Amino acid sequence: MAEITAGMVKELREATGLGMMECKKALVEANGDFKVAEEQLRIKSGAKASKASSRVTAEGVVSTFISPDAKTGAVVEVNCETDFVAKNEDFIAFAKQVAETVSQNNPADIAALSDMKIANGNESVEETRKALVMKLGENISVRRFERYETSTGRLSSYLHGSKIGVLLSFTGGDDALGRDICMHIAASKPKSVDASGVNQEEIATERRIAIEKAKESGKPDAMLEKIAEGTVQKFLKEVTLLGQVFVKAEDGKQTIEQLLKSKGATVSSFRMFVVGEGIEKKVEDYAAEVAATIAAAQG
Repeated sequence: MAEITAGMVKELREATGLGMMECKKALVEANGDFKVAEEQLRIKSGAKASKASSRVTAEGVVSTFISPDAKTGAVVEVNCETDFVAKNEDFIAFAKQVAETVSQNNPADIAALSDMKIANGNESVEETRKALVMKLGENISVRRFERYETSTGRLSSYLHGSKIGVLLSFTGGDDALGRDICMHIAASKPKSVDASGVNQEEIATERRIAIEKAKESGKPDAMLEKIAEGTVQKFLKEVTLLGQVFVKAEDGKQTIEQLLKSKGATVSSFRMFVVGEGIEKKVEDYAAEVAATIAAAQG
């Protein structure tokens, strides 16, 4: 039987990113053949990733990438199971690589992205993901992405920690303005740039509620539509980027629309991701679990 040295284990660990005991075991089983051991670890890595794929990934990070010329960029959400792994350097680096891959290659969807060679790496996004699952022991998934490309304007981005990310496409102004707008979006969470992007059902709901409230308060029928329209316009100012008051407005009144006009700038589009948004998280009732265990033991 071939001698398995510490140097061999270290080399395999560096090549695969896996634990020392797993690497040593693989080398023993492969009788010291490095390539065979590496291949077997990759096979096991894929198996472990597949087994983990059913577990809920509601934690994670948002990452962004913008090309040096600020003409193409992407924002991505990459999920894991725990906040502990979300803070892992390798996990964060993977998310950054995915964002750069999206920006450079313009994949049609997650499936297409998975098959692409990851930026600054030698394997595909999917192969890199599986290796990371094996290394960190948690399910990891690329949940969603958005890519922007502009020929006339520029892109800007902002990350609030690692949980909220914004990608912005705008024309005019400068980088400082772009960052300010991105920060405002992260803080105020507008639904769209202007009223045209707001769901019509939401507007209808606001109108209907306003009319019913006016009726209950005894307002005459002739005033109902005017009251409803005023309510809708107030709602649109609150949920549209252009209508919102800029979070850094010195007078507390300047809207984003007024700010942009003063800078000779316009916003084409934006996208904001919040980690875990819309994912149903499993709530553990540990007290009930302990009580059930005690009851079973006493029964």
